[in-house]
Amino acid sequence: MDPDNYVYRLRVDYDDESVTITDLLEALVRDPRAGKVKELIIGQFNTDVSESSFEVVDKLVALKDSFPALKALFIGDITYEECEISWINQTDITPILQAFPQLEHLQIRGGEGLEFSELAHDNLQTLIIETGGMAPSVVEQVNTARLPNLQKLELWLGSDDYGFDSTIEEFTPILSGTLFPKLTWLGLMNSIIQDDIAIAVAQAPVLNQLKELDLSKGILTDKGGQALLNSEGIRKLQHLNLRHHFLSGAMMEQLKDLGISINLDDREEEDGDYRYVEVAE
Repeated sequence: MDPDNYVYRLRVDYDDESVTITDLLEALVRDPRAGKVKELIIGQFNTDVSESSFEVVDKLVALKDSFPALKALFIGDITYEECEISWINQTDITPILQAFPQLEHLQIRGGEGLEFSELAHDNLQTLIIETGGMAPSVVEQVNTARLPNLQKLELWLGSDDYGFDSTIEEFTPILSGTLFPKLTWLGLMNSIIQDDIAIAVAQAPVLNQLKELDLSKGILTDKGGQALLNSEGIRKLQHLNLRHHFLSGAMMEQLKDLGISINLDDREEEDGDYRYVEVAE
């Protein structure tokens, strides 16, 4: 093991049900250098995709003293071939936050069963939640979070076909600029209400503190593009990511003239009135 130069990723294999994620974690901590592991990635955590990540969370909490240096954790680094994102079953992640007070980066993929019974942490700097449809309860839990040192927030909101059912008004706390005072990178992305988000964030107080804004992967159209174009705050960003969008060629040309770094790759063509987020099922 060489934790100074490598990030370790643990996953179970469909072809070998005899080895569990618990076995892999226990094997990892038997190495005397496990205490130096700073970053850990958990991939496929069960050969039965209907099983949640509870076993992962429970075992990591039990082994917390074996990972005193852990700063970054990704639970659910599962490929599309292994399991579609909306079929990844998660659990209450709060025990992880409570067990690892030194954690700075937390990334979760999969929204089914996902919960933060208490989203509070003094040192967390990055929170990434990737879903094909984020439940309103998770949006509300982010809205009531206590993360005083959060610098980056990335939320993949997804489709109403897979659980997303929030309105733009429910993102008011995030956009207020007071919920996360140190936030400099905001991603409200992969959304079926991408236009509403663009319109709201273009005039939101939080924009004044941001260096990067990510509205990619969603169904952004010229309606949202115009709001961004009209915003003085947008012109002060270091980077604006709009990749995967439904903007017209004319709107793209206008946005290129904002004078900032901007990603307008992957323009999608509408099929009648049908538009789609990049990651749903």
